[in-house]
Amino acid sequence: MKEVEAEIERAILDLLSQRKTGATICPSEAARIVKPKSWRTLMEATRTVARSLVKAGEIEVCQKGAVVDAETAKGPIRLRLAAKSAESR
Repeated sequence: MKEVEAEIERAILDLLSQRKTGATICPSEAARIVKPKSWRTLMEATRTVARSLVKAGEIEVCQKGAVVDAETAKGPIRLRLAAKSAESR
């Protein structure tokens, strides 16, 4: 994993760990932590990291409050801890 991807992963998981169970974040929140001034350049990498975290069972990708397939989701998405990850908090 590239260094920037590791930073994005840490940012996603840190943000979610600070939220109430079931709460979501926008992927841009993580990108803004990693590169505050040029966060938009990280958005595709952030979605890629999110897909990896979904495969690992760490998070879920949502649209309009419903879990969607991270591989095929188009448009705005939200991220939240997967149920098993939230239970272990």
